Amino acid sequence: MARKPSGSGPDSPWGGRTRDAARPVPPRDTAPRRDQREEVRLYGRNAVQAVFAHRPRAIRKLYLSQAMIPQLQPLLKWCVAQRVGYRVVEEAELGKLAASSHHEGVVADVLRQVPGALEPWLRDLSEGPCCVLWLDGIGNPHNFGAILRSAAHFGVSAILLPEQSGLGLSGAAARVAEGGAEAVPLLRFADGEDAMARLRRAGFTLAATLARGGADLFGTSLPQRLIYVLGAEGEGMGDALARDCDLRLSIPGSGAVESLNVAAAAAVLLAAWRARIGI
Repeated sequence: MARKPSGSGPDSPWGGRTRDAARPVPPRDTAPRRDQREEVRLYGRNAVQAVFAHRPRAIRKLYLSQAMIPQLQPLLKWCVAQRVGYRVVEEAELGKLAASSHHEGVVADVLRQVPGALEPWLRDLSEGPCCVLWLDGIGNPHNFGAILRSAAHFGVSAILLPEQSGLGLSGAAARVAEGGAEAVPLLRFADGEDAMARLRRAGFTLAATLARGGADLFGTSLPQRLIYVLGAEGEGMGDALARDCDLRLSIPGSGAVESLNVAAAAAVLLAAWRARIGI
């Protein structure tokens, strides 16, 4: 039998049991929580550690393997102090909880972070260089996670999501993002044309990114305040949205393949902007 981790004894809110994660002992405080936001199940060491670093009170439950106990000691101690239930389970159980074999020994149920609104974000935005991504129709969680990771790496200030977009953070996206999901705010907006006008008033140039037919990314002068508009995987963005943007850009290549994956394209676009403005 596995040894119980520090803090999983009788004072643990789940009674300190190290098996049978499906039947936890309820916390002693059974009063309903004020915060009834939707929970999302995240997995992967960097994804869970990023939530702990940025918004620890969002963590509701934690499951981990025996091998992860030494690496997660600060998180486990915090769980004990805050009476957040955690349980040591077998690798197979973690795979079931995550619905993935890529859990890296830890799974957590956390409060989903609600996307912010555009206007307050614009009001509080500092002067100076700023790059933003506008995601139009992107739905693949692995692509979304890879975009989040690149966005965090290159210092993207926000990711814009149209209100009709069903895109949201999932366990798969958070794992692929490797912590980037906690570093870049998501913003939702209702009306495309009004959003464009507000963004332009804030000094942004909007650039449609096209598989072909746009200006050469590497030969075009890029503004300090730029929004890259990225279309859906495969079909790309709608013609109307592309026409409404101020620039239309394409990434030149050999022609051996039709285009880059949208997540790979995002990384190239962000690297070009950062190199061009010298930060």
